[in-house]
Amino acid sequence: MTKPFLEVLSGRKQAVPPIWMMRQAGRYLPEYRELRAKAGNFLDLCFTPEYATEVTLQPIRRFNFDAAIIFSDILVIPHALGRSVRFEAGEGPRLDPLDTPEKIAALASHADFAKLEPVFEALRRVRGSLDAKTALIGFCGAPWTVATYMVAGQGTPDQAPARMLAYRHPQAFEKIIDVLVENSIRYLVGQLKAGADVLQIFDTWAGVLPPREFSRWSIEPTRRIVEGVRQQVPDAKIIGFPRGAGASLPNYVEATGVNGVSIDWAAEPSLIRAHVQNRVAVQGNLDPLVLIAGGAALDRAVDDVLENYGSGRLIFNLGHGILPETPIAHVEQMIKRVRAYKA
Repeated sequence: MTKPFLEVLSGRKQAVPPIWMMRQAGRYLPEYRELRAKAGNFLDLCFTPEYATEVTLQPIRRFNFDAAIIFSDILVIPHALGRSVRFEAGEGPRLDPLDTPEKIAALASHADFAKLEPVFEALRRVRGSLDAKTALIGFCGAPWTVATYMVAGQGTPDQAPARMLAYRHPQAFEKIIDVLVENSIRYLVGQLKAGADVLQIFDTWAGVLPPREFSRWSIEPTRRIVEGVRQQVPDAKIIGFPRGAGASLPNYVEATGVNGVSIDWAAEPSLIRAHVQNRVAVQGNLDPLVLIAGGAALDRAVDDVLENYGSGRLIFNLGHGILPETPIAHVEQMIKRVRAYKA
């Protein structure tokens, strides 16, 4: 049986675009909140295969999306590299800052992949539970984005600590990037072997970089990951998400070799159609806020995405992750409208 999600990434446009949502397994679902409370802390939720499997499948059962994405986090690689990673309620992630060349020199080169085995086990379990037409997505954080958290020890408004370190100590910063590239390749190949059909590389903080730095710290490491994965799995399907990349997107697509690119809600449709969607599948790009607003505004916004990109290869998604306060009825409204569409 064909998987519409995979068909689009393989070059075949679908009359009805396949649909899933970033962060579709999450706090807007009561069943997620219940399991999250039972798990205790966030990393235990990620690293208990039984829980991670259940959370991954919850939105599939409820909404019948065309793809499931394994429930995990982009900071599992720093965790496997021996860095302390904690998730504090309402605070987001906390790490021990890697903010001097001396500290970076002591960074482990090789992750302890035994720590990531629960992710692979969850993938195997999800794969066994999914319908034949539903794709399974594995993922990692892009080296630049993961490095920003490792350097600052937390998220900051514009990730200035990592940008400053990269300017002042580019060789030390390069070491973090190199370690993340090599371990991300191994992690992604492991996910494919465990049952993932597709991989997504999340570069959430790509948009804070000037063009020269974007090329060096976002494009180049992603290109190396794509190439490294394909050396071992030649037909691997990979989606990149350099959030906020704007006019640099065509360069990103050309240089990295991704099969698809996720675009945020601020993307300029004519640029994307002329210089991106003519080469690869486009995934996106509904504003998560309009999904909260609902009503006629949501219908118009869904129609805009379909009118802008529906005549080419499109995977319908949000321009970033779904927000916790999103009403379930609005998700249902969006899905119904997308599925009623015929290109």
